[in-house]
Amino acid sequence: MKKKPPAPHRPPPRDSSWLWWRRWFFLGLMGASLLTTLAAAVVLGIYAQLAKRYDLAALGQMPERTMVLDATGELLGRMHGENRVVVPLSQVSPHFIQALLAREDSRFYKHGGIDFYGVARAAVRNLRDGRIVQGASTLTMQLARNSYPDLNDRSLHRKLVEMMLARRIEKVWTKEQIIEHYVNRIFFGTGVYGIQRASQVYFGKHASQLTLGEAAMIAGIIRSPVRFSPFRNFDGAIKERDDVLKRMLLLKMITPEEELRARYEDIALRAQPLFQSQGDWALDAVRRDLDRLLEQHEIEDGGLIVHTTLSKELQTAAEAAVERRLSAVEKLSGYKHLKKATFDATWNPSTELTSTPYLQGALTILDNETGGILALVGGRDYRQSKFNRATLGQRQIGSTVKPFVYAAALTRGFLPGTFIEDAPIQPGEIEGADPGWNPQNSDGKFLGRQTLTAGLVQSRNTMTIRLGDYAGLDRVLQILADAGIGDHAVKNPQLFIGNLAGNARELASAFTIFPNDGLRRRPFLIHRITDKSGRVLYDASVLEVEVLRPGVAYAMRRILAQVLDKGTAVSLRGEHGFKEPGGGKTGTTNDYKDAWFAGYTDRVTCAVWVGMDKPETIIEEGYGSRLAIPIWADVVKKAIELGYIPAGPRQDPPLTSVALCRTTSQLAAPGCQAAGVAYEDELPYELIPQGFCQLHHGVAAQPAPSQPRPARAGPGLLDRIRGWFR
Repeated sequence: MKKKPPAPHRPPPRDSSWLWWRRWFFLGLMGASLLTTLAAAVVLGIYAQLAKRYDLAALGQMPERTMVLDATGELLGRMHGENRVVVPLSQVSPHFIQALLAREDSRFYKHGGIDFYGVARAAVRNLRDGRIVQGASTLTMQLARNSYPDLNDRSLHRKLVEMMLARRIEKVWTKEQIIEHYVNRIFFGTGVYGIQRASQVYFGKHASQLTLGEAAMIAGIIRSPVRFSPFRNFDGAIKERDDVLKRMLLLKMITPEEELRARYEDIALRAQPLFQSQGDWALDAVRRDLDRLLEQHEIEDGGLIVHTTLSKELQTAAEAAVERRLSAVEKLSGYKHLKKATFDATWNPSTELTSTPYLQGALTILDNETGGILALVGGRDYRQSKFNRATLGQRQIGSTVKPFVYAAALTRGFLPGTFIEDAPIQPGEIEGADPGWNPQNSDGKFLGRQTLTAGLVQSRNTMTIRLGDYAGLDRVLQILADAGIGDHAVKNPQLFIGNLAGNARELASAFTIFPNDGLRRRPFLIHRITDKSGRVLYDASVLEVEVLRPGVAYAMRRILAQVLDKGTAVSLRGEHGFKEPGGGKTGTTNDYKDAWFAGYTDRVTCAVWVGMDKPETIIEEGYGSRLAIPIWADVVKKAIELGYIPAGPRQDPPLTSVALCRTTSQLAAPGCQAAGVAYEDELPYELIPQGFCQLHHGVAAQPAPSQPRPARAGPGLLDRIRGWFR
């Protein structure tokens, strides 16, 4: 009899309510997941649209410092904008690129802008520690955050935009382009942006030359560049370097041997200035001119290329000449002021002065052909005092004003051979002068009647005052104003011998009217301004105004040449060996408080000032010929050496030989010879008198009909001459 198989085991019947809840639980879970996914998709879609508002071209538009170039294209310095120099990735050390990836984004080549593995890792770490100790920003996300100012807050909204923007960046730019933008944009410490400037500022080298240890140190400070700056916290920077090296070793980017060598590598900080420059006063003047030429937003954005008229080599030589020659003055017997070397020994570098207690100097040299400034020195030490004495200083110009007084007299009909009395000024003789005004000559002597030429060559004060009075104060002031020198608010005859304020830039520009046949060309520093794309924002033009007629300028050149050959500037030819044709005038103010020399060649004009910031006697017999001429000689000889010479011989105006009267500045009459005042001279036609001397019984004569009659200014010369003899 067969046994029945046992009945199959059946689970006990389940409660139908439990089955119902389980079914709804899974349905609810699936629904929630679907809704969450849908919500996430909507959010990501919204943020993807927000990310599309950003112009990805801005990633490569990084503000750089504006470059200032000299006339030959050499870099003088940088200004405005961010302290950054953009370089291609090929010019960045591979060590730095590896160190950067090890430090900031080791999975850079494996993600598409968002590293989800990194996000999960950071979330676990932060949950474990109960606080945010690790981020999950990729290199691309950091680039997005640093490229757009509105992504700098720490909100969830910003983070989502950043993530979607990173995804978009990865679709448009290659990995190499992203790294290139990143290394050029990133902040590396106070005032330093981009790997090139970081490499220069910290180690004094190009980014392509970074060693493994240096690269690891710079990569290590990215997260906190101020805190771990090797200048402020060298030990902290070393620790960050070592952490980067460990990470590179772990990722097998370097071998243990390379890691060991880099760890014990001698890190030598060879800091360069944050903003390099040559000729700091010159750059300050460029900056001021730039402010006048462009809109402020154009300047502040930086990235411009400013082409100047400056010569870097001449600028350096001029600065050296000022320092060398003034140091020599400080060693002269009788010099009683504080010497700069003594001041340097106690000076606190954190202190900037408006004025200094030691001897100062300033100069400007410019190109006669254009008005372009070739070099500009505003003092002896820019670190100690940034006050630009060449452009902002206002000091009495002394006898350097006299050529303009004599030029005014020539425009009124006086001639180089006319007699002027060198004698004490009599009360009431000079219009507008105080009754007790009694000016003297520098040698304390009066020489009697002297020619107008001799009066300027020997810098006779009383002759100059009389000549200025004859020419008229208003006429002298007009020529000075047209020449661009001085504040003419105060009108008195003391102006004729230098009671007038000016500076080296004004004086150099004014003296160009003599080599330029009476024309003054506007002095300028900025020749052209372009943006990075080469678009011209500003292009200077040569602007000129006629101050003197060419014939007057010729006569003044002839006189001022004698100042160098046998006058107050004769040391230039002898002691300093200056052989180039030219002219000029020394200037010394009362009690030797200011020493000047302004002079020119056919190609360049230079003005030099020497004095104390707070006016006081420099040294007894501290004449312009003794203190200013040596600097002038050094600088102008250097300019000639650099090729600043005329393209060809000067074309002087045609000359006519005539017989003249020294008393009346008219054509000589028979009686002039008998009176011993007749002489022969060669003059340009516009200076030839139009009549014979009436004082010595001459007969009026008319010019030849075929010759044009130039306009004459200033009537009454003969009447004034007659008045001298009353």
